[in-house]
Amino acid sequence: MQIKKFIAGLLVFVPFAKGFASGAKDEVGIGFNTYFDNGDVQVYSPTFEFLKKLTQKILVGIKARIDAISAASIRNGGRPTQADAVTGASGKEGFDDTRYAGSIFGSYDDGENSITIGGYYSTEIDYEGRSIFANLVKQFNEQNTALGIGFSQSFDKWKPVFKRNLPKDYRRERKIDLSLTQLLSPTAMVQFIYTDLYSEGFLSSPYHYIILDNIAKFEKYPDTRKGQAFTFKVVKLLTEKLATNLSYRYYKDDWDIKSHTFNVELLRDMTENLTMGIRYRYYTQTKAKFPNL
Repeated sequence: MQIKKFIAGLLVFVPFAKGFASGAKDEVGIGFNTYFDNGDVQVYSPTFEFLKKLTQKILVGIKARIDAISAASIRNGGRPTQADAVTGASGKEGFDDTRYAGSIFGSYDDGENSITIGGYYSTEIDYEGRSIFANLVKQFNEQNTALGIGFSQSFDKWKPVFKRNLPKDYRRERKIDLSLTQLLSPTAMVQFIYTDLYSEGFLSSPYHYIILDNIAKFEKYPDTRKGQAFTFKVVKLLTEKLATNLSYRYYKDDWDIKSHTFNVELLRDMTENLTMGIRYRYYTQTKAKFPNL
Protein backbone atom coordinates (compact mmCIF):
# COMPACT_ATOMS: atom_id res chain seq x y z
CA MET A 1 0.00 0.00 0.00
CA GLN A 2 1.36 3.42 -0.90
CA ILE A 3 2.00 5.75 2.00
CA LYS A 4 -0.38 8.51 0.88
CA LYS A 5 -3.26 6.06 0.43
CA PHE A 6 -2.68 4.69 3.92
CA ILE A 7 -2.68 8.17 5.44
CA ALA A 8 -5.81 9.23 3.58
CA GLY A 9 -7.62 6.08 4.67
CA LEU A 10 -6.96 6.83 8.33
CA LEU A 11 -7.83 10.52 8.00
CA VAL A 12 -4.47 11.41 9.50
CA PHE A 13 -3.31 14.91 8.56
CA VAL A 14 0.45 15.29 8.28
CA PRO A 15 2.41 18.36 7.06
CA PHE A 16 2.59 17.14 3.46
CA ALA A 17 -0.95 15.76 3.06
CA LYS A 18 -2.21 18.82 1.14
CA GLY A 19 0.38 18.27 -1.55
CA PHE A 20 -1.26 15.14 -2.95
CA ALA A 21 -3.12 16.85 -5.77
CA SER A 22 -3.23 13.69 -7.89
CA GLY A 23 -5.43 11.92 -5.35
CA ALA A 24 -7.73 14.85 -4.59
CA LYS A 25 -11.01 15.85 -6.20
CA ASP A 26 -13.33 18.85 -6.47
CA GLU A 27 -14.86 19.51 -3.08
CA VAL A 28 -16.95 22.03 -1.17
CA GLY A 29 -17.10 21.83 2.62
CA ILE A 30 -19.09 23.75 5.21
CA GLY A 31 -18.56 23.31 8.94
CA PHE A 32 -19.43 24.85 12.29
CA ASN A 33 -17.49 24.78 15.57
CA THR A 34 -18.46 26.21 18.95
CA TYR A 35 -16.75 26.66 22.31
CA PHE A 36 -17.89 27.97 25.69
CA ASP A 37 -16.70 27.82 29.31
CA ASN A 38 -17.60 29.05 32.80
CA GLY A 39 -15.39 32.13 32.31
CA ASP A 40 -18.07 33.77 30.15
CA VAL A 41 -16.21 32.97 26.92
CA GLN A 42 -18.24 31.91 23.90
CA VAL A 43 -16.94 31.26 20.39
CA TYR A 44 -18.99 30.41 17.29
CA SER A 45 -17.01 29.52 14.15
CA PRO A 46 -18.55 28.74 10.76
CA THR A 47 -16.02 27.49 8.19
CA PHE A 48 -15.97 27.11 4.41
CA GLU A 49 -13.62 25.18 2.10
CA PHE A 50 -13.46 24.94 -1.68
CA LEU A 51 -11.07 22.65 -3.61
CA LYS A 52 -10.76 22.58 -7.39
CA LYS A 53 -8.62 20.36 -9.62
CA LEU A 54 -7.27 22.32 -12.57
CA THR A 55 -5.41 19.34 -14.06
CA GLN A 56 -4.52 15.82 -12.96
CA LYS A 57 -1.51 17.24 -11.12
CA ILE A 58 -2.64 20.71 -9.99
CA LEU A 59 -5.11 21.57 -7.24
CA VAL A 60 -6.13 24.98 -5.86
CA GLY A 61 -8.07 25.69 -2.70
CA ILE A 62 -9.70 28.42 -0.66
CA LYS A 63 -10.54 28.27 3.03
CA ALA A 64 -12.48 30.83 5.08
CA ARG A 65 -13.41 31.05 8.75
CA ILE A 66 -15.30 33.47 10.98
CA ASP A 67 -14.84 33.48 14.77
CA ALA A 68 -17.60 35.34 16.60
CA ILE A 69 -16.39 35.81 20.19
CA SER A 70 -17.92 37.01 23.45
CA ALA A 71 -15.53 37.50 26.38
CA ALA A 72 -15.25 39.78 29.40
CA SER A 73 -11.64 40.72 28.58
CA ILE A 74 -12.71 41.99 25.14
CA ARG A 75 -15.60 44.03 26.57
CA ASN A 76 -13.15 45.58 29.00
CA GLY A 77 -10.71 46.30 26.18
CA GLY A 78 -7.83 45.74 28.57
CA ARG A 79 -8.26 49.20 30.11
CA PRO A 80 -6.25 49.41 33.36
CA THR A 81 -8.94 51.55 35.02
CA GLN A 82 -11.57 48.82 34.76
CA ALA A 83 -11.77 45.25 35.99
CA ASP A 84 -13.12 42.35 33.95
CA ALA A 85 -15.26 41.14 36.84
CA VAL A 86 -17.15 44.46 36.90
CA THR A 87 -17.57 45.07 33.21
CA GLY A 88 -18.34 41.42 32.53
CA ALA A 89 -21.41 41.59 34.77
CA SER A 90 -23.21 44.00 32.49
CA GLY A 91 -25.08 42.69 29.47
CA LYS A 92 -24.12 43.48 25.89
CA GLU A 93 -25.95 42.85 22.65
CA GLY A 94 -24.08 40.98 19.96
CA PHE A 95 -20.50 39.72 19.97
CA ASP A 96 -17.50 41.49 21.47
CA ASP A 97 -15.14 40.64 18.62
CA THR A 98 -15.32 38.99 15.23
CA ARG A 99 -12.30 37.52 13.49
CA TYR A 100 -12.31 36.99 9.74
CA ALA A 101 -9.67 34.62 8.36
CA GLY A 102 -8.97 33.14 4.97
CA SER A 103 -6.27 31.30 3.08
CA ILE A 104 -5.57 30.35 -0.51
CA PHE A 105 -3.16 27.68 -1.73
CA GLY A 106 -2.11 25.69 -4.75
CA SER A 107 -0.64 22.17 -4.93
CA TYR A 108 1.29 20.27 -7.57
CA ASP A 109 1.83 16.48 -7.38
CA ASP A 110 3.41 14.26 -10.01
CA GLY A 111 3.25 11.08 -7.94
CA GLU A 112 6.78 11.30 -6.56
CA ASN A 113 7.18 14.98 -5.76
CA SER A 114 4.64 17.44 -4.41
CA ILE A 115 4.71 21.11 -3.50
CA THR A 116 2.13 23.35 -1.86
CA ILE A 117 2.37 27.14 -1.59
CA GLY A 118 -0.13 29.63 -0.22
CA GLY A 119 -0.97 32.64 1.90
CA TYR A 120 -3.13 33.49 4.90
CA TYR A 121 -4.82 36.67 6.15
CA SER A 122 -6.89 37.43 9.25
CA THR A 123 -8.25 40.54 10.92
CA GLU A 124 -9.92 41.23 14.24
CA ILE A 125 -10.52 44.12 16.59
CA ASP A 126 -6.91 44.50 17.75
CA TYR A 127 -4.77 42.24 15.56
CA GLU A 128 -4.00 41.74 11.89
CA GLY A 129 -2.26 38.62 10.64
CA ARG A 130 -0.55 37.85 7.35
CA SER A 131 1.55 34.80 6.49
CA ILE A 132 2.98 32.79 3.62
CA PHE A 133 3.71 29.07 3.65
CA ALA A 134 5.21 26.34 1.47
CA ASN A 135 5.59 22.56 1.75
CA LEU A 136 7.74 20.23 -0.35
CA VAL A 137 7.59 16.41 -0.22
CA LYS A 138 9.74 13.80 -1.93
CA GLN A 139 8.52 10.19 -1.99
CA PHE A 140 10.73 7.21 -2.78
CA ASN A 141 11.17 3.53 -1.86
CA GLU A 142 8.04 2.66 -3.89
CA GLN A 143 6.24 5.54 -2.12
CA ASN A 144 6.68 3.89 1.28
CA THR A 145 9.02 6.63 2.50
CA ALA A 146 8.53 10.39 2.38
CA LEU A 147 10.81 13.30 3.23
CA GLY A 148 9.19 16.68 3.74
CA ILE A 149 10.15 20.26 4.46
CA GLY A 150 7.69 22.98 5.40
CA PHE A 151 8.19 26.72 5.84
CA SER A 152 5.93 29.51 7.10
CA GLN A 153 6.52 33.17 7.89
CA SER A 154 4.02 35.52 9.50
CA PHE A 155 3.89 39.33 9.39
CA ASP A 156 1.40 40.31 12.10
CA LYS A 157 0.52 43.71 13.53
CA TRP A 158 -0.92 44.77 16.88
CA LYS A 159 -3.75 47.34 17.03
CA PRO A 160 -4.65 47.71 20.74
CA VAL A 161 -8.23 48.82 21.39
CA PHE A 162 -7.06 51.48 23.84
CA LYS A 163 -4.34 54.07 23.34
CA ARG A 164 -1.01 52.54 24.28
CA ASN A 165 2.36 53.02 22.65
CA LEU A 166 3.86 49.57 22.26
CA PRO A 167 7.66 49.25 22.08
CA LYS A 168 7.04 47.36 18.80
CA ASP A 169 3.67 47.11 17.11
CA TYR A 170 4.46 43.98 15.09
CA ARG A 171 4.95 40.27 15.67
CA ARG A 172 6.77 38.00 13.23
CA GLU A 173 7.11 34.25 13.47
CA ARG A 174 9.09 31.84 11.32
CA LYS A 175 8.59 28.07 11.38
CA ILE A 176 10.53 25.31 9.59
CA ASP A 177 9.44 21.65 9.71
CA LEU A 178 11.58 18.69 8.59
CA SER A 179 9.73 15.38 8.48
CA LEU A 180 10.42 11.72 7.75
CA THR A 181 7.47 9.37 7.31
CA GLN A 182 7.95 5.62 6.94
CA LEU A 183 5.36 2.94 6.21
CA LEU A 184 6.31 -0.07 8.38
CA SER A 185 3.62 -2.39 7.09
CA PRO A 186 0.29 -2.19 5.26
CA THR A 187 -1.28 -1.22 8.61
CA ALA A 188 1.36 0.86 10.44
CA MET A 189 3.49 3.95 9.91
CA VAL A 190 5.81 6.19 11.93
CA GLN A 191 6.72 9.82 11.52
CA PHE A 192 9.51 12.02 12.91
CA ILE A 193 9.26 15.82 12.79
CA TYR A 194 11.86 18.40 13.74
CA THR A 195 10.60 21.98 14.09
CA ASP A 196 12.65 25.16 14.32
CA LEU A 197 10.84 28.31 15.51
CA TYR A 198 11.83 31.96 15.74
CA SER A 199 9.69 34.91 16.89
CA GLU A 200 10.41 38.60 17.14
CA GLY A 201 8.52 41.79 17.93
CA PHE A 202 5.99 42.42 20.70
CA LEU A 203 5.53 38.87 22.06
CA SER A 204 3.41 39.56 25.15
CA SER A 205 -0.18 40.80 25.46
CA PRO A 206 -0.97 44.55 25.43
CA TYR A 207 -3.60 43.95 28.13
CA HIS A 208 -1.87 41.98 30.90
CA TYR A 209 -0.97 44.22 33.83
CA ILE A 210 -0.96 44.65 37.61
CA ILE A 211 -1.83 47.79 39.62
CA LEU A 212 1.08 49.08 41.71
CA ASP A 213 0.75 52.40 43.59
CA ASN A 214 -2.31 53.21 41.43
CA ILE A 215 -0.20 52.80 38.29
CA ALA A 216 -0.69 50.03 35.74
CA LYS A 217 2.47 47.98 35.24
CA PHE A 218 2.26 45.99 32.03
CA GLU A 219 4.00 42.65 31.61
CA LYS A 220 7.27 42.69 29.73
CA TYR A 221 8.64 39.84 27.62
CA PRO A 222 11.84 39.64 25.55
CA ASP A 223 11.38 40.75 21.95
CA THR A 224 12.86 37.55 20.48
CA ARG A 225 12.27 33.86 21.07
CA LYS A 226 14.02 30.79 19.64
CA GLY A 227 12.55 27.31 20.05
CA GLN A 228 12.88 23.74 18.87
CA ALA A 229 10.44 20.83 18.91
CA PHE A 230 10.85 17.09 18.32
CA THR A 231 7.77 15.02 17.50
CA PHE A 232 7.33 11.27 17.15
CA LYS A 233 4.09 9.73 15.84
CA VAL A 234 2.83 6.19 15.37
CA VAL A 235 -0.32 5.37 13.42
CA LYS A 236 -1.70 1.82 13.54
CA LEU A 237 -4.71 0.33 11.79
CA LEU A 238 -6.12 -2.10 14.36
CA THR A 239 -8.97 -3.39 12.24
CA GLU A 240 -10.47 -2.44 8.91
CA LYS A 241 -12.48 0.32 10.62
CA LEU A 242 -10.50 1.04 13.79
CA ALA A 243 -7.24 3.00 14.03
CA THR A 244 -5.08 4.48 16.77
CA ASN A 245 -2.77 7.51 16.65
CA LEU A 246 -0.04 7.96 19.29
CA SER A 247 2.28 10.94 19.49
CA TYR A 248 4.86 12.56 21.77
CA ARG A 249 6.30 16.08 21.41
CA TYR A 250 9.22 17.64 23.28
CA TYR A 251 9.76 21.41 23.11
CA LYS A 252 12.43 23.76 24.45
CA ASP A 253 13.33 27.43 23.89
CA ASP A 254 15.64 30.20 25.09
CA TRP A 255 13.02 31.41 27.57
CA ASP A 256 14.00 28.31 29.57
CA ILE A 257 10.65 26.65 28.79
CA LYS A 258 10.61 22.89 28.34
CA SER A 259 7.41 21.00 27.64
CA HIS A 260 6.16 17.45 27.05
CA THR A 261 2.96 16.61 25.17
CA PHE A 262 1.42 13.13 24.97
CA ASN A 263 -1.54 12.47 22.69
CA VAL A 264 -3.62 9.31 22.15
CA GLU A 265 -6.46 9.02 19.65
CA LEU A 266 -8.81 6.16 18.80
CA LEU A 267 -10.78 6.59 15.56
CA ARG A 268 -13.52 4.42 14.15
CA ASP A 269 -15.28 4.58 10.78
CA MET A 270 -18.99 4.32 11.58
CA THR A 271 -20.06 4.63 7.94
CA GLU A 272 -18.40 5.70 4.69
CA ASN A 273 -19.20 9.33 5.56
CA LEU A 274 -18.89 9.33 9.37
CA THR A 275 -15.85 8.83 11.60
CA MET A 276 -16.00 9.07 15.39
CA GLY A 277 -13.16 9.12 17.87
CA ILE A 278 -11.91 9.77 21.36
CA ARG A 279 -8.74 11.63 22.33
CA TYR A 280 -6.65 12.01 25.48
CA ARG A 281 -3.98 14.72 25.70
CA TYR A 282 -1.52 15.37 28.53
CA TYR A 283 0.68 18.49 28.61
CA THR A 284 3.23 19.76 31.10
CA GLN A 285 5.85 22.53 30.99
CA THR A 286 8.41 24.36 33.12
CA LYS A 287 8.32 28.03 34.07
CA ALA A 288 9.74 30.74 31.82
CA LYS A 289 12.83 32.69 32.92
CA PHE A 290 13.99 35.98 31.44
CA PRO A 291 17.50 36.58 32.82
CA ASN A 292 18.16 39.60 30.60
CA LEU A 293 15.11 41.63 31.72
